[in-house]
Amino acid sequence: MIVKVLGGGCKNCEKLYANVEVAAKNKGLEITIEKVTDYKDIVSYGVMKTPALVVDEEVKVSGRVAKPSEIEAFLV
Repeated sequence: MIVKVLGGGCKNCEKLYANVEVAAKNKGLEITIEKVTDYKDIVSYGVMKTPALVVDEEVKVSGRVAKPSEIEAFLV
């Protein structure tokens, strides 16, 4: 499973990344987490507001920081 955090590296982007790590740990999963900071790559997902969360190439959250409990539901 590949999870991507889209954003320019702002505080909210870092928080979302940390929340993904917590969610994966809570579920006992080893996942690949990638930071995507290139504007062209972010826009290619149709995302206009960051941070955004992409799980297996599907945008799950955009424009806000998802809580670990919410992210856990995406990690199946």
